[in-house]
Amino acid sequence: MNGLGRWLVVACAVLCLGAASDPSERLADPAQEARARALFKEVRCLVCQNESIDASNAELAQDLRAIVRQEVAQGRSDVEVRRFLTDRYGEYVLLKPRFSWANAALWLAPLLVVLAGAGLLISRLRTPPAEAELTQAEISALSRLADDRPEDRGSAS
Repeated sequence: MNGLGRWLVVACAVLCLGAASDPSERLADPAQEARARALFKEVRCLVCQNESIDASNAELAQDLRAIVRQEVAQGRSDVEVRRFLTDRYGEYVLLKPRFSWANAALWLAPLLVVLAGAGLLISRLRTPPAEAELTQAEISALSRLADDRPEDRGSAS
């Protein structure tokens, strides 16, 4: 492999590993580090938004990784770490939010709107529009228009 190829491989490896793989940041206990790394994949980077803090190189992601490691090192359970993060940053910090009725309403509301619209459309299509009867004034206006047809005017000239 030439020098450029090696450089590209090293650059890709550094990008894939990200800032979270810095050995000075890792926990001494491999089991705790593995738990922290698993939690990193569940926590959203609030800067990158659709990326976990495990994949993000943003400074806030580094701070969040440090917080998660600190909480794990203090012996907190995964549930307690998630609760700490959601208390501090809100439910949005989790890539997969917990089930709640508020979340269910957010997910189901568009479906309910579509179903209501489909029901309204079907009910409109099933009932034919009522034919309106003409008033006496409309009937006389139509008969005047019919008597004054253009073909009558052309033959009279």
